[in-house]
Amino acid sequence: MACVSCHSYKQVELTAEMLIHFPGFKNLEMPGVWLFPELVVCLDCGFSWFIVPETALPSIASGTLATDPAMLEDSEAGGGNLDNQITFRW
Repeated sequence: MACVSCHSYKQVELTAEMLIHFPGFKNLEMPGVWLFPELVVCLDCGFSWFIVPETALPSIASGTLATDPAMLEDSEAGGGNLDNQITFRW
């Protein structure tokens, strides 16, 4: 699959370890959600992406509901197969 940013095919797939924290002072005591996704990194532009494993979605959804219900409504409005895809660009 070509990079969505620069269309390069020079990519590497890595195993990542991530801890997602929920924003805001009110969530300081809330534990983070550990993820171990496969991370794809473009070697030309640095664009990176991963898919949150389905097993982690309920933990993230419950944390999101506790902090900002509008965030869930926005993600549901997007539809499609990318609902559980989080994309970062470094």
